[in-house]
Amino acid sequence: MSKKVLIIAHGHPEFNKGGGEQAAYQFYQECLNQGDDAYFLARTSVTPHGGAAFSTIKNEREILFHTTHDDFFLFSNIKTRHLWGDFADLLDQLAPEIIYCHHYFLLGVEMMKIIKQKLPNTKLVLTLHEYYAICNNAGLMIKTGGQNKLCFESGTRECNSCFPDKSPGDFFLRKKYIMSCFEVVDKFIAPSAFLRQRYIDWGISPETIHVVENGQLENIASEAMLLNNNKVNIVYIGQINSFKGIDVLLDALLLIPKESRQQFCIDIHGANFDSQPSSFQEKVYAQLKKLKDVVRMHGSYEPIELASILSVANWVVVPSIWWENSPMVIQEALNHQKPVIVSDIGGMAEKVEHNKTGLHFRAGSPVSLADTLQKVLNEPELADTLAKNITAPLSLSESYIKINKIIS
Repeated sequence: MSKKVLIIAHGHPEFNKGGGEQAAYQFYQECLNQGDDAYFLARTSVTPHGGAAFSTIKNEREILFHTTHDDFFLFSNIKTRHLWGDFADLLDQLAPEIIYCHHYFLLGVEMMKIIKQKLPNTKLVLTLHEYYAICNNAGLMIKTGGQNKLCFESGTRECNSCFPDKSPGDFFLRKKYIMSCFEVVDKFIAPSAFLRQRYIDWGISPETIHVVENGQLENIASEAMLLNNNKVNIVYIGQINSFKGIDVLLDALLLIPKESRQQFCIDIHGANFDSQPSSFQEKVYAQLKKLKDVVRMHGSYEPIELASILSVANWVVVPSIWWENSPMVIQEALNHQKPVIVSDIGGMAEKVEHNKTGLHFRAGSPVSLADTLQKVLNEPELADTLAKNITAPLSLSESYIKINKIIS
């Protein structure tokens, strides 16, 4: 049955290339495909004409919200008139029956309360793509201090040890504030069981949070590009920053003897490298210089290019050093029957079965990844063997049906 819905995201994929933005936008398109009267509201930093709170992109259904946080500790937008005034007016005009919120980052966590104050009978669904509410370190659940140690639990004293400028009391009040905004949410969606359990441990009721993977577009087969080599082709796709493990991958390649290393062709497709800290850029550039015959950096890509990028791959690699939740690239790789090499933690280990649909290696360890890459060379039939075990991940239509059953 057709219904009026609003999908809210912290960015529009036209400007922001992250997996969460893409998942939200694809869900919006699926709502339209299912016959819903759907609208997409995306936060943006693009300067609006005349200082307006809203503008549109592509069509009147895709709305840009020109706003940002006042307080990045609380994810608060409480001082800004746009969220309290203009946003409430927009809700009043659209009057959706269901609001699917895919984030509160850069929007303001108070958004949840405003929605329920203005539209108390509207069902509010929040997809938790990250661990921002749990962890003040960019939601990574990694200890500060530069050693990239994984964090296994949150707590006022533990968080204070990472951020000594904030007292344990500050973290206690932070959690209380965010929880008060979460209390008005009708249902939470977790794209992985790992993330769901993390939020249950943090305090969300198990009855309100459900696991539904990010749905994938139908796989339209792309004609494989002709390869002019007999090398093992491995593809990295995603953001490029210090937590995605690109440097771990490059260090692993440098540990492999040169004659073996040259049997690989590594293609890296990703955005935002130029905006990373100079120390990280310098490290990667130095690694790339030593690996110029093996590794190619391609820069950012558009979703429409994904099929052709994956068509040349024997393997996809996801070497992140943080827990991750449900990296879109894993679902995309499996959707194209490509086995995946992943770090053995978080949503990555959950989504890829070791020695069945891919391979695990010890997170953050170039030595372990080098051993895994050597295994790939030693067993040239392994990629095809594992590819045969892969079943298609959840489709967009299937995820749409599951979510709507949960909220019905």
